[in-house]
Amino acid sequence: MNREKLLEIYNRLYTYYGPQHWWPGETRFEIIVGAILTQNTNWTNVEKAIANLKKGGYLTPAGLHELPADRLAQLIRPAGYFNIKARRLKCFLDWLFDEYDGLLESLNGLGLSTLREKLLAVKGIGPETADSICLYAFQKPIFVVDAYTARVFGRHGMIEAPSGYEQIQEIFHEGLDKDVQFFNEFHALIVQVGKNHCKPKPICNGCPLEDLPHQIVSEPY
Repeated sequence: MNREKLLEIYNRLYTYYGPQHWWPGETRFEIIVGAILTQNTNWTNVEKAIANLKKGGYLTPAGLHELPADRLAQLIRPAGYFNIKARRLKCFLDWLFDEYDGLLESLNGLGLSTLREKLLAVKGIGPETADSICLYAFQKPIFVVDAYTARVFGRHGMIEAPSGYEQIQEIFHEGLDKDVQFFNEFHALIVQVGKNHCKPKPICNGCPLEDLPHQIVSEPY
């Protein structure tokens, strides 16, 4: 995939949707919690869970670290898979407190590859979540790949199925300058077109990418 094709898709999406102002979150810690909670659910449900944590005054590293796991699970119930996600949050917090005394600021000096490697070693944090934390919480230049990315670019013949996470990510890293704000905006725009048009059953009519070559298929993307 060449730079021109990537930029054409970006420009079409940006013109259509405008700036996305991602990641929604008032603090770095809120962004991290959101990245963990958004696995296998939609953002509306995550917002409800985060609102519960805020209402209880728990949305700090110390607040969640001290909160009993069963109580945490109940508060984040709207996000779905709440017991699993409570354990994942606890694993992240245990790591943060064991290794860095609970101070997110201690992670600032880590390079991208080191931070990503450490996050991936935390149980329950996979590549997409780790990269979301790196990009959105720590402003590291890494492209976040998700199901929308695979679906949109697969249907437009720009990746082959099945392609692994790193294979898809490398397309963006090789074709684009590694710029935090640009990666931020591009990923958010892909999510937007994925939610509105490039669904499992596609709605091509009115899509900003409609007149680009594509295959109208429901699977496997």
